[in-house]
Amino acid sequence: MNAPVVIIGTGLAGYNVAREFRKLDSETPLLLITADDGRSYSKPMLSTGFGKNKEADGLSMAEPGAMAEQLKAEVRTHTRVSGIDPGHRRLWIGEEAVAYRDLILAWGAETVRVPVEGDAAELIFPINDLEDYARFRAAAAGKRRVLLLGAGLIGCEFANDLILGGYEIDLVAPCEQVMPTLLHPAAAAAVQAGLEGLGARFHLGPVLNRLQRTADGLQAHLSDGEVVHCDLVVSAVGLRPRVDLAAAAGLQTNRGIMVDRYLKTSHANIYALGDCAEVDGLNLLYVMPLMSCARALAQTLAGNATAVSYGPMPITVKTPICPLVVSPPPRGTEGVWNVEGQGADIKALCRDADGRLLGYALTGSAVMEKLALNKELPPLLA
Repeated sequence: MNAPVVIIGTGLAGYNVAREFRKLDSETPLLLITADDGRSYSKPMLSTGFGKNKEADGLSMAEPGAMAEQLKAEVRTHTRVSGIDPGHRRLWIGEEAVAYRDLILAWGAETVRVPVEGDAAELIFPINDLEDYARFRAAAAGKRRVLLLGAGLIGCEFANDLILGGYEIDLVAPCEQVMPTLLHPAAAAAVQAGLEGLGARFHLGPVLNRLQRTADGLQAHLSDGEVVHCDLVVSAVGLRPRVDLAAAAGLQTNRGIMVDRYLKTSHANIYALGDCAEVDGLNLLYVMPLMSCARALAQTLAGNATAVSYGPMPITVKTPICPLVVSPPPRGTEGVWNVEGQGADIKALCRDADGRLLGYALTGSAVMEKLALNKELPPLLA
């Protein structure tokens, strides 16, 4: 029997490369392996669930059985790969050896966990997948006060969504502005003001040192001495690409699993895409680059070697109280920012010395200009 194409991971990366591959090849055996329950869902929707009052089941788009049928594939759920043996083209699930024709690593990134003292550390919830979301929803039922660790993109999206869902929100982050690695300060101020207008309280600068149980909930002790009263905590301090299993198998890793423009790792017949992959030096934790990778890799797996390219890839942030679209300048470029507008409506443009647009941050009504500006943006990976 022919060895299958094996995909580890059934998130957006895993299922989308499987879909794209099946458009080109309906016969090659296909096996998907996942440590979670294998339901198909869109991860960006996790930060819209409370505003829409959706349970985890309401965010699921298909059960694994339906996906297996749709993809003419085997989907193995709640299954952990324990090792990869590139020399023999096989992987291990405990004592079971599974041969592969090609292996695709699409197992994503894990949440960064911060060490916190006190007796309530287990009440800090990361929300990185559908099962995390279900656990947090169950814990949040009947509660009112949520402390959010992190004021990056995910922290701000969750803040907006949880407030729409009826929760009181405090955000704690050791930075001077929201989304510090992504946003020009003027755009960051507009988003923060929008969230504050909804009722969010920001504690920028300190970190959470200790989380203690009390008679009526939790006490969060911050490093600046402030104490915040809450009922539970969401951790949104960032993601770290999963590389341990790849590194143990001898694959080259850096921030992510290093791959070339063909998504090929340092070993033949092993590829990576999505949040776990570092594509030609870029580790982009967003949907648009993932979809470009899925289409290119499917072509390669079907026998038509195809390098991935990234055009302009603006990021739409789900903060409806203050709409936001941002396209950070590409790595290695130098430019000068020019800011127009005021209040919620900010247009911040970054141009090089010749006046070429490198990036932008648009908030409020200025997001209407994104389509015109996108035509001027340089590709991220030409």
